[in-house]
Amino acid sequence: MHVPSNSRLLMLLGQLERMSRESMMTEAEIARQLTAKILHLIQTQDLQTTLNILYILSELLTVGGGRRVAVFVSKGGPAILLKLLISASKESPPSEELMLQLHSLLAKVGPKDRKFGVKARLTGALNVTVNLLKQNLLNSKLVLPCLQVLRVYSSNSVNAISLGKSGAVELMFKIVGPHTKKNTTLLKVALDTLGALLKSKTNARRAVDRGHVPLLLFAYQDWHRNDTRQRHMLIRKGLLASLRNITNIKCGRTAFIEADGMRVLYNTSNECLPVRTLDPLVNTSSLIMRKCFPKNRLPLPTIKSAFHYPLPHVPAGGPVAQIYSQMPGVDDVVDDSDEETEADMENDTENEEDEKDCRAGNDDIETDLSKLRPREIHSRPFEELRVYDKFFLELSEDFQVSGVPYGRTRVDPFKLGVDPPVNSTRHIHSPLLVGGIAAARRGGGGGSSAGGSDCGSEGPEEEGPLLEVPDTALLLPLHDPDLYVEMVKGTASVPRYSEVAYPDYFGHVAPTFREPLLERAYGVQRAKIFQDIERLIHPNDILDKVVYDLDIPSGPVIADDGESLKFNSQFESGNLRKAIHVRQHEYDLVLNSDINSNHYHQWFYFEVSGMRVGTDYRFNIINCEKSNSQFNYGMQVLMYSVQEAIGGKPRWVRTGEDICYYKNHFSRSSIATGGQKGKSYYTMTFTMNFSHKDDVCYFAYHYPYTYSTLKMHLSKLEDLRSPQIYWRQDVLCETLAGNSCPLLTITAMPEATTNDHLCPFKNRPVIFLSARVHPGETNASWVMKGTLEFLMGSSQLAHSLREAYIFKIVPMLNPDGVINGNHRCSLSGEDLNRQWQNPSHELHPTIYHTKSLLQYLAHIQRAPLVFCDYHGHSRKKNVFMYGCSVKETVWQSNISTSSCDLHEDLGYRTLPKILSQMASAFSMGSCSFVVERSKESTARVVVWREIGVQRSYTMESTLCGCDQGKYKGLQIGTRELEEMGAQFCLALLRLKRLTSPLGLRTQQHFLDVESDLMETLNTVCAVVLCSVASSSPTTYVMEEDEPSFQEEVDYSADSNDDDPDPDVEASNEPEDAALHLDTLSDCETANHKK
Repeated sequence: MHVPSNSRLLMLLGQLERMSRESMMTEAEIARQLTAKILHLIQTQDLQTTLNILYILSELLTVGGGRRVAVFVSKGGPAILLKLLISASKESPPSEELMLQLHSLLAKVGPKDRKFGVKARLTGALNVTVNLLKQNLLNSKLVLPCLQVLRVYSSNSVNAISLGKSGAVELMFKIVGPHTKKNTTLLKVALDTLGALLKSKTNARRAVDRGHVPLLLFAYQDWHRNDTRQRHMLIRKGLLASLRNITNIKCGRTAFIEADGMRVLYNTSNECLPVRTLDPLVNTSSLIMRKCFPKNRLPLPTIKSAFHYPLPHVPAGGPVAQIYSQMPGVDDVVDDSDEETEADMENDTENEEDEKDCRAGNDDIETDLSKLRPREIHSRPFEELRVYDKFFLELSEDFQVSGVPYGRTRVDPFKLGVDPPVNSTRHIHSPLLVGGIAAARRGGGGGSSAGGSDCGSEGPEEEGPLLEVPDTALLLPLHDPDLYVEMVKGTASVPRYSEVAYPDYFGHVAPTFREPLLERAYGVQRAKIFQDIERLIHPNDILDKVVYDLDIPSGPVIADDGESLKFNSQFESGNLRKAIHVRQHEYDLVLNSDINSNHYHQWFYFEVSGMRVGTDYRFNIINCEKSNSQFNYGMQVLMYSVQEAIGGKPRWVRTGEDICYYKNHFSRSSIATGGQKGKSYYTMTFTMNFSHKDDVCYFAYHYPYTYSTLKMHLSKLEDLRSPQIYWRQDVLCETLAGNSCPLLTITAMPEATTNDHLCPFKNRPVIFLSARVHPGETNASWVMKGTLEFLMGSSQLAHSLREAYIFKIVPMLNPDGVINGNHRCSLSGEDLNRQWQNPSHELHPTIYHTKSLLQYLAHIQRAPLVFCDYHGHSRKKNVFMYGCSVKETVWQSNISTSSCDLHEDLGYRTLPKILSQMASAFSMGSCSFVVERSKESTARVVVWREIGVQRSYTMESTLCGCDQGKYKGLQIGTRELEEMGAQFCLALLRLKRLTSPLGLRTQQHFLDVESDLMETLNTVCAVVLCSVASSSPTTYVMEEDEPSFQEEVDYSADSNDDDPDPDVEASNEPEDAALHLDTLSDCETANHKK
């Protein structure tokens, strides 16, 4: 290059170079002016001078990095270069050197210019580059920068389509080919460009029509075979990227299957598995194969529940009307459309609702201040509510009636018979030793009913050897097997169950050993996916034998030759619709929908028998719906072994290996997804090796707690109460199926019947508790059990708590759903926690009457001090609360308000704050106090808004485990859940002391709450500034009362980040912790962390 020494150009470039070498660019504006002058000179000089300027610019931009390129772009450099390109292309022939330099510079600056693609298209530069490439395919020196520019062009979707029409796709396939040692850099850029072009569905179809899919597969196979030293990973990745984009369309997937692509990628991936550095290739191959696996419908005659319950009336336009208006066979169709985007497929965790919710941002947060101000709404005249006087006798009782002991139960619908005498051992007939478990069951199920008979039968037990079984009533004060059977007799189920599951009969004694979160083995999820893909590659290995099916009229259990496991779910709370023996030791399991529904598949509870010892059995639940699960983060299924129970260990234990949760090839009907297309079901898979031959084992999603168990526990609690306890059990209402919904009243008896004692008794604040509105959240019942046992306890703390409050408790809001094995709905086919705004007397009786109780209390100026609805949470760890706050909702929504609009008592934070100090499992950081539009009909919001209860909460307990405190790294069990229920009581006692007449202690506490709130506000403000609202501790609540699932699954790592803490201490008794806390000052307690 030669530049005249006296030229003005050299002087300007010299100035620019000197200034750019300075560490601190103080003359940035001068530098921009010089750049502008240089750009002007480019357009006014001859060819040689222009080339010289381009050479210097290339050097400056190469050395200067992003800062210089940004200056160049800001002064319009790319547009000038594009004009030069158009001008140079009109020369005949165009200067090869000029074209080379222009494309080299465009490749450097184009990615930094967001409008580069549009500028190139408008100037006509796209065709110039494509034509230049066509004419110089053998000139690798010129082809490389042209490909680099084409790669930038193609990042614009409109450009990609235009380039495809100009023949760019065919050009790429002329460059891309089998393995070679020459021009690998050129090939890499060509593959990148091809991948970008094929993101366009039009170009992908063009590639399929031209028959390029087999060529890509052949090229990938050839590179895989010859790249033995793994030096060309990027080329192999580029070939897979092109295949991935082509298979985003239906015809691409079809062409891939026809070209035997599944076998090619399966074989090459298996060969890559031993080399961990090749994981990116394996993961992309897995993604393509999963996408191309032919979509199938579930192996069911209909996705509607196997059971149907006729409703008193079916509301027009309601979910049940929509479901049953569908013609048979059209409710579940295979949807193989192209609706599913690559963004969904690329995310290996496939958190679809998380992505949807992130896009929604704060749209769900309530912004109408009139709706954010809680107010008592007397929508019903008091005359209608007077009928509820009978549930509040404690407010009018004078305790002077002779012959009625204090606290006598007025209504006891559950006491169905006389308790049997308690023996040290219990004799039952054991079908386990008869050689035919099926013979002991009605309908030939997979195991014996309790006592080996129909629980409704009055006849003698079936013959069989007698076993001495430890009486679990001695280990569990609230459990009596015979009483449980009596309770089952009075329970009405839609399938008319006549069997009792062994775990519910024997009871559950919480294990004393720790159950840590399962550490995820490397590659387990990928291995399971590959095993699924083998079904298509090796179809002869598939047995496809149905061994259990609720849809068969003659009975669900199918006769077998003894080679398959036996299944059963025909007992209270059971849920398993179908079992298919697919390979030698592998079974696909299909869950039943909620009754009168076509979805909500999550809860399972079933029996397995006929197993062999030392065999690894794989179980796949194939119709899960949620896009992620704690099964990916250390959670295990629960198993109950009858052999272990007979041996003196009646307990549910966490078990299963190789557990993972992932998207499968079964297509979800758009009818069940609200019109969304392209959705798939998910598989939860686990492997089990049984310890006992011919055992009868039960598997469950979480610790089962049936309606009959509740009735038994309430009966035993009443028997154990002391005369100092006021206990009343009423029937709030009957459910749709005719089951009774219990209402409990618990407080302390007045010390005397004088007015001095009766007046404080009647004026005690009311605490209103409820649980189990969602049947699959069984942990809520275990927490409620802990609350009830504490309230009925004999400790001084329990007595103080009863003296402080009157407790109104509805321990099970959805008995029908619990009985029939539903996960979320009642028999109306609706989520009862979405009916609180306007519940139906006929369709939602438990919600209607529970709300009426609250309305009655509001009318008589006795609104509860605290309302809390116990729930379970499937996608987060720990225990936490959702509440309602005007301030925090406004902060999250960014709406402009005056300070007077935000005046709010911070008392809503007091109870969660106390719990965070007292309960190791409770996480204040997971709590949210934001009000969402989608939750306006939930109990929490309606009670806050309409009844005027400031402390209205949902308390969520994890189904998995904890990642903080002394339970960090452990899976949660019934002991911890019951402890949480007791600690909630202790927190209420502490709340009573803090809400007493204000003193120094109370003031200090509210200073702590105010400080905590300000920390939250600062976090929210920072989040808003960063436009990442989902990272706030009070981020808004997502679908199904659950916030966004923040953890991610890394398919390449397939490991659990939550390492168990080896130093976790065993749980202490809650009362001991409370006694210690009560000795602390408020200041010390606020800082006390357990």
